[in-house]
Amino acid sequence: MNIGIVGCGHWGPNYVRNLLPLEGVARVFCCDTSQQALSRLKANYHSVETLTDYKDLLGNKDVDAVVVATPSATHFTIAKETVLAGKHLLVEKPLAACVEQAEKIVVEGDRQRRVVMVGHTFVYNPAVIAMKEIMASGLLGEIYYINGTRVNLGLFQPDINVAWDLAPHDISILRFVLGMEPVSASARGEAYVQRTRGLHDVAFLSFFFPNGVMADIRVSWLDPCKIRRYTVVGSAKMLVYDDLDPENKIVIYDKGVDVPPYSDTEAEFRLSYRNGNAVPYPVEWVEPLEVECQHFLDCIRQGTEPRSNSRMGLQVVRILEAAQHSLLNGGSREVIGETRGFCAHRTRRDSGPRCQDLCLRQSVRL
Repeated sequence: MNIGIVGCGHWGPNYVRNLLPLEGVARVFCCDTSQQALSRLKANYHSVETLTDYKDLLGNKDVDAVVVATPSATHFTIAKETVLAGKHLLVEKPLAACVEQAEKIVVEGDRQRRVVMVGHTFVYNPAVIAMKEIMASGLLGEIYYINGTRVNLGLFQPDINVAWDLAPHDISILRFVLGMEPVSASARGEAYVQRTRGLHDVAFLSFFFPNGVMADIRVSWLDPCKIRRYTVVGSAKMLVYDDLDPENKIVIYDKGVDVPPYSDTEAEFRLSYRNGNAVPYPVEWVEPLEVECQHFLDCIRQGTEPRSNSRMGLQVVRILEAAQHSLLNGGSREVIGETRGFCAHRTRRDSGPRCQDLCLRQSVRL
């Protein structure tokens, strides 16, 4: 199989590194508008072939599949053209900058009978998979709530806010481990560094699930510490997943609060606290991007649906639109699926150009 990679500046080289050693990959074509980026890649990976126009890549009949790792504003245009050219597609998150665009990619992928996969890498993360299995086993008891933190200093994006940049990871994780869709969302945040652009660099997002589970996520480009941590609180036990811990990515805590049988006498009401051991949970580690790339090739060969298929990517964008609507409306709680037009490029709540016009304008500017 011959694979093309469009966008070789920041994340694209990681795809090159993971795809080249995989069995069945014959040639890798690298495309970027920066000759400097291509020269760096060529110096490290002598076998890759380089070009500067992605249309030449799409017109090459020898190319079977294309990975799109360009800025998010360009995802829709390049992804749609890739599928129309008859190539299988792996596009980085988010799938598109609005629901309208994402829906079109889903439709074209079905029409062309091509594999369309979205790079929600964390659903291929062994620790996240283990977290899902632990929660499903009942070891934690009834899941009460989930708290997540994904912060660092940068990388600031020029075209989307921090929620559209980082929260797709968390939305995909939550959907995956809980096995259900959130029904509503709310978000608060502020733009400090890119205030004139109206691009939020810190956001606090809440997602509400039909079984009563609430998930709170903090994302920020403006934090002195790099943190990627989840806490899952259950009625029986609690779990902490720290993606940056090289040894113990998952630790299960035998901690909780037991409520005694009901009594109408306040003096008899005593909560029982449990403070048991913290036990690391074994995780056999494999780089998630390697698993993702192998899965992409397997889906093409076998004609099967990817774990992070286009419909999953569409749903993540749908949830992001609801969060964006809330972010620009004072943290209002929004029903997912009932808000449209609050795309990644809308920075004001008041009426203005249609979402599609904003997205198109951004694509042209970039």
